[in-house]
Amino acid sequence: MDRPHFLKTIVDWLREGYPNGIPSGDYVPLVALLRRRLTDDEVKQITHDLISQQRSGTEVTDDGGDDLAPISKIDAGVQVIKAIDELPSESDIKRIRERLERKGWPFDDEPFGGESAEHDSLGELDDRDGESGRP
Repeated sequence: MDRPHFLKTIVDWLREGYPNGIPSGDYVPLVALLRRRLTDDEVKQITHDLISQQRSGTEVTDDGGDDLAPISKIDAGVQVIKAIDELPSESDIKRIRERLERKGWPFDDEPFGGESAEHDSLGELDDRDGESGRP
C-alpha cells in the first residue's frame, strides 16, 4: 500500500468515527494508535547494519566457520533509534528478530540474563567479601 492511499484510509477512518470532529480528550489516544512502525525496507536495512557490525567483530574458529555472536535486543533497539529517532516497539524488535533468525543469526532477547541472574550475581559479589549486605 502506497503512502497516499494509506494516509487516505486513516483520514477516512477518522472522519467516519468522528463525523463532528475529534474531541480534545481523544487526541492523545488517537496519536498513540497512529504510532510509527518500521517499514519493511527499514527492517531490512537495520538487519543488514546489525549483521555487518557483528561480522566486523566476529572471529573465525579453528574449523573455518564463523563464531556467530548473538545480536541482542539492545543492539536492535539502538539501531531502531538511529534509524527513526524513536524508541522501538516490541513488534518492531520482533520483526527484526525474525529477519535475523531467517538469515541464520542468533538473537538474544535477554542480554543480561534476566532479572534473577542479575540478583544472583550481585549476591555472589557480596558473599565474596564476607558481607552479604543483606539483613
